[in-house]
Amino acid sequence: MITLVISDLHSNDAALGAVFAHVRRKSIDRIICLGDFVGYGAQPNQVLDKIRTFKARKLYIRGNHDRVAGGFEDGEGFNFAARSAALWTRDHLSGINRRFLQELPVGPLSAGEGVLICHGSPFDEDEYLFSEYDARRIFDVYSENVILFGHTHLPSFFTLEPDGSVHGLLVREATRFQLASGKRYLINPGSVGQPRDRNPQSAFLLFDDQKKSVQFQRVAYDISATRESILRAGLPRILADRLLVGT
Repeated sequence: MITLVISDLHSNDAALGAVFAHVRRKSIDRIICLGDFVGYGAQPNQVLDKIRTFKARKLYIRGNHDRVAGGFEDGEGFNFAARSAALWTRDHLSGINRRFLQELPVGPLSAGEGVLICHGSPFDEDEYLFSEYDARRIFDVYSENVILFGHTHLPSFFTLEPDGSVHGLLVREATRFQLASGKRYLINPGSVGQPRDRNPQSAFLLFDDQKKSVQFQRVAYDISATRESILRAGLPRILADRLLVGT
């Protein structure tokens, strides 16, 4: 089974459309989204309409921005730009998309066959997983062979080796990894809608559980159109400008 793994779409319709166009001719059996469908960008309904109607098996979980936009919290812990966008999103959601956000399950969630999915970390959807120390804490508690996570907007790959050592890697370009027996993995596909690894192209992942491989992918999209939509909506300018450099 080939799974399209995406995360942190952040209301970027052009970016999501570019990802879907890129995989259109591939045999995608399932789509997993690791949360943050909305926030930051100005096209929440367009993104959610696409994600709800994608033609494949679906497994979606909530992100922290989805939680605020869905009305469960008011975003007091967010910075000004993030909170402004989340509350703007709440006011602009269609009824069906508001219900979609409110009904998203909270991770961690089993994806079957020794795979676990979460937004931030299995401990907390708001937790950032950046370092080998962070990865070791998770490997020590959770036994799944593959844990897929998002939230940092950084395509990354942590391994627990047979000797107990943990190694991490930031993946900035399209790269294929073979998953080896005897090792365990923490994998972040990066962000579709707001990359932060200084590569402005959308990031996503193809996971083949039969060939035991993961392919990190990047695809260009119309950044200028997304920037214009953010500025027209009156959202903070930083949310538009950071897309140009992927930070």
